[in-house]
Amino acid sequence: MLMTKTVEVKSREELAIMRRAGAIVADILVHLSGVIAPGMTTGEIDRIARAQLKARGAAPAFLNYHGFPAVICVSVNHEIVHGIPSDARSLKDGDIVGLDFGCVIDGWFADSAVTVGVGVISPDAERLIRVTRESLEKGIAVVKAGARIGDIGAAVQIHAESAGYSVVREFVGHGIGRALHEEPPIPNYGKAGTGHRLKAGMTIAIEPMVNMGGSEVTTLGDGWTAVTKDRKLSGHFEHTVAVTETGVEILTLPSGSH
Repeated sequence: MLMTKTVEVKSREELAIMRRAGAIVADILVHLSGVIAPGMTTGEIDRIARAQLKARGAAPAFLNYHGFPAVICVSVNHEIVHGIPSDARSLKDGDIVGLDFGCVIDGWFADSAVTVGVGVISPDAERLIRVTRESLEKGIAVVKAGARIGDIGAAVQIHAESAGYSVVREFVGHGIGRALHEEPPIPNYGKAGTGHRLKAGMTIAIEPMVNMGGSEVTTLGDGWTAVTKDRKLSGHFEHTVAVTETGVEILTLPSGSH
């Protein structure tokens, strides 16, 4: 996906708008996570997300983005990201579902993702979800003014691989703000102490995609849905964060969590 060429530093006022957008994204993901159940179609998830956006006066970030036909990416089991919701796809007990979602408020974007279980899931699936979430937390923990992008990727990669998993390399995190995808790219792998230096006021989306098997990816015939080549499970978590002088602020927290 295309990114703008410059790295923007946001003002306090701009960060306030992104914080509002982030809370909306987070609240809707919390709602969706709570209603997902066996028998629900992925198309239903998209309709609920649309209604929730409308109720909150926010615009969808993903709809028609490079032709994407929905407001949310719903990726099931071995689907890594960019799954297209469909009324022909019903969730089953034991599935895991990646929900990647964003919105726009007053021209400013926020983007977040979670992976949730449907009904009762296996211990292996639970562990993958936990480690993927922890990998995101490890990446966020190293963010501060003066740190480098390689610090983030290294923290994510080390945690995921130490658990016996692999990180996806074809898709990376990104800058975010006036556009959904801005510079710089934020890989989920790398070497600490390398890459672009972070500055206070930068806003980035960190989004580990962690595979139970190999890191190889292929795209389905719909041109969007990315799946693991070995068809093993994949997890995905994401937060939009702001770099501060003293550390990091997560902008995609549910309302009341700031």
